Amino acid sequence: MSDAAATTGSTGVSAAVKAAAYVRQRVGATWRDPVAGIVLGSGLGGLADRLEDAVRIPFSHVPGFPTATVAGHAGQLLVGTLAGRPVVMLAGRFHMYEGHGAALAAFPVRVLHALGAPVYVASNAAGGIRRTFVPGDLMLIADHMNLMFRNPLSGPTEQGDERFPDMSDPYDPALRALMREAAAAMNIPLQDGVYCGLLGPTYETPAEVRMLERLGADAVGMSTVPEVIMARAIGMRAVAVSCITNKAAGLSHEKLSHQEVMDAGKSVAGRFEALVTEFVRRLP
Repeated sequence: MSDAAATTGSTGVSAAVKAAAYVRQRVGATWRDPVAGIVLGSGLGGLADRLEDAVRIPFSHVPGFPTATVAGHAGQLLVGTLAGRPVVMLAGRFHMYEGHGAALAAFPVRVLHALGAPVYVASNAAGGIRRTFVPGDLMLIADHMNLMFRNPLSGPTEQGDERFPDMSDPYDPALRALMREAAAAMNIPLQDGVYCGLLGPTYETPAEVRMLERLGADAVGMSTVPEVIMARAIGMRAVAVSCITNKAAGLSHEKLSHQEVMDAGKSVAGRFEALVTEFVRRLP
């Protein structure tokens, strides 16, 4: 665990239970077990505004959570209803490039699980490696590559965790099918692809992008992978969508910037929000 992670205390099951108890206390008598836990990536936080009867809790108030530091991440845990279904939502996340350990980057997934969410819905901003991708495309993640070279399950096994989780289908096939159905119903183009997670915080060099392309990656980013590994280890079903915010380095003449990521997120926000809302509506 990094020094930054250590300052937040344990990232295990007992810490997640403590955080979940605090959230339930804040929500009060209106609490209902959520059908899903949803995390919103850079530029995609507008979905939080669609929540009805929302209770908003700053990350800094949740036991074990540090403060979000990345622009485009509001740093709030929200509880409310989306499409008439109870959900818990994270407007922002923790990244290892902020100095956090892998276990802390994945800790919010433990908390969502402790709050009763059986499904984990991740979203992220990603650079497009597939040459047909253009900014604003939405990609349903079919598989991932962990080139962060970190794993949130390293160390002693927590009670209830699977020591060697099967990653044959890290992104649940039935949930991916349901996401495609939601996209078709809303007439939203949605492509499948492989997401590669890198540590960051620098963007990739053109040589690195060529390497990733040859390895079979379709998009690249700096999150999601530790979270999905954790979800699989604790028995949550996972599904994830990438917003392609830019062509990866060397595939266009444009310089990369976080502002570009934010702007692209805003341009696709309406489609992304409609897609996830319809997906939640269709959850069994």
